[in-house]
Amino acid sequence: MRKTRTIALAALLVALAPIAIADGAMVLFNDQVVEISATLDDPTDLWVSPDDLTRINGFVLKPEGACLDDICIVAREDVDGGLVVNRDGAKWFSVTELARKLQQAFVHDAETGVWSFGEIPVTRKPFLESGMAPDFALEDRNGDTVRLSDLRGKKVMIVTWASW
Repeated sequence: MRKTRTIALAALLVALAPIAIADGAMVLFNDQVVEISATLDDPTDLWVSPDDLTRINGFVLKPEGACLDDICIVAREDVDGGLVVNRDGAKWFSVTELARKLQQAFVHDAETGVWSFGEIPVTRKPFLESGMAPDFALEDRNGDTVRLSDLRGKKVMIVTWASW
């Protein structure tokens, strides 16, 4: 599955190459494209303003850290380094360092200024703990529509296959 995502992302980066943003970045996350007009110059990490952080992934910089709902990652604003730095009176936040702390996958194409971030594993925890697949409908061999919810209370085995 990881190989498939990597191939799909590579194809997307090639398709987006002609629309690179000068002096900024383009961030792909959660089926959205966020254009960032200004970033801190760094060849390996993505540094954005706290407002852009929120636009990218919903995290808000608060006194207790970078927070999304009940998830907070400590981000000291009084010390340069780690997640937050101050340069020429402006505060910058490292989206990539936050991703590392959250074990969130990301890739970067320096030539086009495109960054792509995978899902945040800890945000999927409630879904995974519930053990419930989302409802969906498919046709059976006879052409009848069968919904997963119709089988609630029964043991169900779902088999998927793809040619790639």
